[in-house]
Amino acid sequence: MVKVRVWDLPTRVFHGTLALSVVGLVVSGQWGGDAMLWHFRFGYAVLTLLLFRLCWGFVGGHWSRWWQLPLSWRSLMAYRQGLRQPMLTTGHNPAGSWSVLAMLCWLALQVGTGLISDDEIANAGPLTSLVSGAAVSAATAWHKGLGKGLVLVLVALHVGAVAWYKWRKHQNLMSAMLHGDKMVDSAVPASRDDLITRLGACVVLLLCALAVRWALSLGTA
Repeated sequence: MVKVRVWDLPTRVFHGTLALSVVGLVVSGQWGGDAMLWHFRFGYAVLTLLLFRLCWGFVGGHWSRWWQLPLSWRSLMAYRQGLRQPMLTTGHNPAGSWSVLAMLCWLALQVGTGLISDDEIANAGPLTSLVSGAAVSAATAWHKGLGKGLVLVLVALHVGAVAWYKWRKHQNLMSAMLHGDKMVDSAVPASRDDLITRLGACVVLLLCALAVRWALSLGTA
C-alpha cells in the first residue's frame, strides 16, 4: 500500500465550507424573517465557492481536475463489476463523480434562481430587475418548491452514500477529504499541495468573489 496526497488543501476547504454554507442556506431559508439577510449571504458564498470549484477543476491538484472524474459509461460499468483500478478509485469513483457533478450543478441552478426570485413581501433577489415578471415568478416557484426539495434529496443521498461506504464496504471516504491522503494499492500521481498551490487558490477565490460582486451589482446599475 502506498500513501498519496489525493485532495489538496483548497479542495478540502472548499468541500467543508460548501457543506456549512448549504446548511446555513437551508436553515436561514426555513427560519425566514430577519434570517433572510443571512440566506442571501450564504447564497452569495455558495455562488463564489461554485465558481471557485469550476476554476479549480482546471488548475487545481491532479485529482481535483475535471478530466480526472471517471464519468464514462465504461468506467461506471467497470466499477460496478468490481474492478478496482487506481484511476477509478483513487479520487472520486464513477458513482461519486456523478453524484458530485449533480450536486454542484443543482446548487448552481438553485442559487441562480434565487438571484431572480421575489417573495413579494420583503425579499427579492438582486437581479430581479434584469428579467421579466414571468421569469421572476417561475424562478421563485422553482426556488421555493421543487428546487429546494431536490437539493435536500441530493444532500441526503450524498450523506447516505458516504455512510453506506463506511459501514457496508468499510471505506472511509471522509478521512481522505479531511487530511488529504489516501492509501492506494499502487503508485499513482499525487496532487500538488504546497504553498504556491495554496496561494494560487487564494488568488482564484478572490477573483471569483470579485466576479460575483460585479455580477450582483448589475441589478442596481
